[in-house]
Amino acid sequence: MENFERDGLVFDVTDSGPRDGEVVVLLHGFPQDGTAWTGVSGRLNDAGLRTLAPDQRGYSPGATPKGRAAYDIRELIGDIAALVEASGAEKVHLVGHDWGGAVAWSMAAHRPDLVSTVTVLSTPHPAAMAWALQHGGQWRKSWYMAAFQVPFLPELQMSRGMRKMFSRTGLPDSYADRYVARFSTRESLHGPLGWYRSLSSRASLVANAKPGRKKSDGGGAKHVSIPATYIWGSKDFALGRAAAEKTEEFCDGPYHFIELPAGHWLPETRTDDVAEAIIERVNAG
Repeated sequence: MENFERDGLVFDVTDSGPRDGEVVVLLHGFPQDGTAWTGVSGRLNDAGLRTLAPDQRGYSPGATPKGRAAYDIRELIGDIAALVEASGAEKVHLVGHDWGGAVAWSMAAHRPDLVSTVTVLSTPHPAAMAWALQHGGQWRKSWYMAAFQVPFLPELQMSRGMRKMFSRTGLPDSYADRYVARFSTRESLHGPLGWYRSLSSRASLVANAKPGRKKSDGGGAKHVSIPATYIWGSKDFALGRAAAEKTEEFCDGPYHFIELPAGHWLPETRTDDVAEAIIERVNAG
């Protein structure tokens, strides 16, 4: 499959590997696209797994709606549910990095009927992130999220400063060149920044989550009950240790935490480690 549709939106997707293999869905973050997973996909395909790497909402040219409400977490979950249905698989193994990781955690919690296992890179469980913003000093790393709420100016600054940001944070040039070319204009950044501008809807999903609770209260963030692996780089410029270590308290099923001496861009820089962890989680169930 080259694309899938939902509510009139058309999403691009890279489908590779054996057609009869178990399906692994790979969700990119900001400001990336499905090509972030090229190296990982190849290794998973060699292991007999079929991989689907979509360009998510705001990134696919045919799926870039306007307005904050269009990037509500429920819409993002709905997109991946539509991809699972289009794939023909009853369930998939879900993998996400950065904002794709936030979708993966939420999908695993709210649609476990569609997800066999979840592997998340960099991004802590949403409730662990919310806790760390208040107790763990995460706010020092996350100040830019508030800055992105301002209209127009973030698009201008990102379009001019993206190359410098990638260089400073350790993204390899081959990927940086691709992303900079894709997100070189203010218009191309409207969709990706829409994820940040709908943060209030995400906050509503974590408001009631508490460590140790097996269920959510009144629609708050649910604990993840399916098997989960969380991979975090100790040198991540955006996501700190407090939330990383807190995440386990919101995972009730089999859980594995992997800490790497690495930065934020794990799919691109730690391809072998990431692929190995995914394969181990898929095989362990």
